Amino acid sequence: MSLSRIWKPGLFVVMVILAIALLGRSVLTRSSNANAIPQLVFVSPSDPSTFNTPLNQSAFNIFGFINEGLLTQNGITTELEPALAESWKISEDKLKIVFTLREGLQWSDGHPLTADDVEFSYNDIYLNEKVPTGIRDILRVGDGYPSVRKIDDLHVEFTVPEPFAPFLRYAGGISILPKHALQKAVETTDEQGDLVLLTTWGTDTDPREIIGAGYYRMTDYVPGQRVILERNPYYWRKDKTGQSQPYIERVVLQIIESDETQSIAFRSGELDSLDVKPEAFGLLKKEEKKGKYTIYNGGPSAESRFLSFNLSKAKNEKGIPFVDPIKSKWFNDVRFRQALAYGINRDRMKNNIYRGLGAVQHSPIGVSSPYYLSPEEGLKTYDYNPQKAKDLFLEMGFQYKEDGQLFDADNHPIRFNLLVKSEEKTRVDAAVQIQQDLKAIGIQADLQVLNFNTVLKHLQGRDWDAYVGGFGGGGVEPHSSFNIWYSGGSLHQFNQGPYPWEKSLQGWEISDWEKEIDLLFQEGARELDESKRREIYGDFQKVVAENVPFLYLVNALSLEAVRDRIENIKFTSFGGAFWNLYELKVEED
Repeated sequence: MSLSRIWKPGLFVVMVILAIALLGRSVLTRSSNANAIPQLVFVSPSDPSTFNTPLNQSAFNIFGFINEGLLTQNGITTELEPALAESWKISEDKLKIVFTLREGLQWSDGHPLTADDVEFSYNDIYLNEKVPTGIRDILRVGDGYPSVRKIDDLHVEFTVPEPFAPFLRYAGGISILPKHALQKAVETTDEQGDLVLLTTWGTDTDPREIIGAGYYRMTDYVPGQRVILERNPYYWRKDKTGQSQPYIERVVLQIIESDETQSIAFRSGELDSLDVKPEAFGLLKKEEKKGKYTIYNGGPSAESRFLSFNLSKAKNEKGIPFVDPIKSKWFNDVRFRQALAYGINRDRMKNNIYRGLGAVQHSPIGVSSPYYLSPEEGLKTYDYNPQKAKDLFLEMGFQYKEDGQLFDADNHPIRFNLLVKSEEKTRVDAAVQIQQDLKAIGIQADLQVLNFNTVLKHLQGRDWDAYVGGFGGGGVEPHSSFNIWYSGGSLHQFNQGPYPWEKSLQGWEISDWEKEIDLLFQEGARELDESKRREIYGDFQKVVAENVPFLYLVNALSLEAVRDRIENIKFTSFGGAFWNLYELKVEED
C-alpha cells in the first residue's frame, strides 16, 4: 500500500507529488505465543533520506508514522477531522481560522505540546526563507503567506491576506514540529552561515532522538535493512472505552528494493500487505484463499506515471547549460513533445505491461476527481499515431536517413538519455517500451536505470534529458499539486527554477504557457465558488494537454493485498488499507 494513504497531514501536503510505498510485515519472526507483541511491518523500496520533516524531498520516509497535524483526513469521505486540534472556527470573511488544541497534548518524549509549537512550526520553519522546504510553496497565498499567531496555550490564529480555497486543509494539514527540540537549531548558524537546522536530524541521528506527535516513535534504524517504530505512549487518541490507540504496538518498515522480491516475501508469508503490481496480480489472485489474504480493488489510483523532458535553459555556476543546447532546442519545441506523445503506444503499454489493469491517462487530475476534464468535454488527447508523429518532425525541418534514423535540421541525430528508477518493474518496463516505440519513429533513447535516491539527485541537479517518473495522489484539492505546476515550485522538475539555497539561476526562462498555469492556479486558489473552480482547473488541464510537459502513461488500478488477520480494514482507493491504522488490530496466530 502507499503510505500516502496513511493520512498523516504533513505527509499529505508535502508528498502529493510522490508515491510512498510502504508495505507488509516483518522479516523479524513473529512469535505465536501469548506474549507476542502485536506488530505490522511495511516495506519501502529505499531508505529514508532524512528524518527532518521540512527538508524531506524523498518519496520514501517515516513521517506518516511519527508526525501529526492539527487536522486529519477521513480515508473514506476525504472530510477533514480533528487531530491535535479538537475544533476550529472560520471567520465570516474566510480570512481567519482559530484552532483550539486538545488539552494535555504531549510530544513523544513527554514534553507538553502547545500553541507555541504550532506558531514555531509555521513562522520559524515552514515560512522561514532560510529553510529550503517545499511546504512553503503550497502555503503561498497570492504574493504572500499566512500569518500565524498564538492567542494562548490552546488557541492559535491563522490569517490569510486574501480568500484562499484550500485554507483550512493546508492550515490544519501540516505536521507540527517540537519547539523545545528544534528552536536552538533554527536560531543558530554554522560556519557557512546556514541554519544548523539544515544538518539536524539526518539519518545518522539516533532514531530515539527524533521527536514527533504521531502514532509511533522510532527506536532503531539499520540502513539498507529496516526502521523499527514503537507505539507512542504519549499519543492523544483513545477509543470509546478509554483504551489508548493505536492498538498495534510495533511497526517495522522493511527495506526491500525490487517489486519482485517484495512479492516473493509476501507470498512466503513474511509480509502482511502488498501493493499488487500488474505482473503479479494473476498469481496472487490464484493464491488468495490459500495465503489467507484479500486483494482489494479501489478502482483507478490517484497516482500518475509519465514521460517528461528537461525544458530548462538555465546554466550552472560555471556557465555551462544543464541541458545540451542541441537537445534543449528539440525539447522546447511543443511540436517535438506532441510528436512523441503520438509516437508512444500507451494502449499496448496498458494491455501488455499493466495486464489491462488500468486505463490510458490523459490529465494531471484523476478521473475520480470532481475537477477532472474528460476528452468529451474538450481535453486534447494523443492516440497512438506514428505517422502523425513523423509529420510533425518533418514540419520542424527534421529528416529521415535511409536507415530510418531521425536527424534534426542541423543534421544532428535525435538521441537522448531516458532516466528511470530501478525499484519499480512496471516503470522500467514502460521505459523499455518507450525506447522501442521511439526507435520505430527514428529516435534513439538510451536507458539510465538507477536507484531512486540517485534518480532524485539527477533531478535535483537538473542533470537529465528525459525521465519516466511518477507522482503520488494529491487528494481532492487540485491546489495540492501547486509545487509541481507553479513555475517557481520546488517540484517544477521539467523546468526547475532556483531552489531556496540558490541565490539566482543564470539563464532560467519561464514560458508563456507556464505563466498561464501560474495565473490559473492563483485564480483557482482565490475562487471559493466550486463551479467556477472547476472551470478554472479545466482550463489548466487544457493548457497542460496542449503543451505536454508530462506525457501521462497509464493510470493503474489501486490493488492491495492485505492479510485477513488484520481487523477493521476499511479500504478505499484514496485511503488504502491503512489510513485508519490507529484502530486496526491483528488476530493471534
